[in-house]
Amino acid sequence: MPAFICVTCGVQYPPSDAPPASCPVCEDERQFLPPGGQEWTTLEELRGGHFNAWRQYEPDLFGIGTMPAFAIGQRALLVHTPAGNVLWDCITLIDDATVTLLRTLGGVAAIAISHPHYYSSMVEWAHAFDAPVWLHEGDRQWAMRPDPAIRFWSGDRQALPGDLTLIHAPGHFDGAAMLHWAAGAGGRGALLSGDIIQVAADRRTAGFMRSYPNWIPLGPAAVRRIADAVAPFAFERVYGAWWDRVILADGKAAVGRSVERALRWLAA
Repeated sequence: MPAFICVTCGVQYPPSDAPPASCPVCEDERQFLPPGGQEWTTLEELRGGHFNAWRQYEPDLFGIGTMPAFAIGQRALLVHTPAGNVLWDCITLIDDATVTLLRTLGGVAAIAISHPHYYSSMVEWAHAFDAPVWLHEGDRQWAMRPDPAIRFWSGDRQALPGDLTLIHAPGHFDGAAMLHWAAGAGGRGALLSGDIIQVAADRRTAGFMRSYPNWIPLGPAAVRRIADAVAPFAFERVYGAWWDRVILADGKAAVGRSVERALRWLAA
């Protein structure tokens, strides 16, 4: 039986004879259904017209994204550490070429995902590399394809191999998380933020939203919670969810200025 995939968000559902009646991820106010209505595909169909592209951002950080862009269009990040590689934020397409290249780089020891919009085909990735998938307990209800590989963590932080730390930062979702990489940016630290902290188009500032496509802002309390969550961590760079959404320098100060800007306009 095929495991159907929502074309709009890229989330995969359990194998079934027919597509699900709906995609709850897209029916939620943070996402959307396109004017043409719900559409479904499968990995087999996706492999026929798409492939994964790669980019090296720094010596131990690689980006992986699907071409042509599929669903939300995010790219994943592979962090290489002496304790094993960690895949941050998943993408839907996984194929033989991707598996071969990742095994050449040392495989995947763990997968961690910022929020449900990027859950994609996480179970396929987990099975391909015999790797656990770390999701925050606050988003348990959005794991549309349950599997023993999924590990729900709770609390404010969760350590991962290679001196990596998951940071709980509720706002975009209740279980929203970011990944701190202490060794990133030449030891100055990097924050892999997904779109929990959304790197802006100017690549010097960031934004904070409940829904990006539907323009629903976060309130001041949520913005402050996110700021407080990352405050104890040092980071020079901020890696957002898309290829070019990276703050290369002065990342922590840039986030601080962006928090102040958001709070100022929310109070206007």
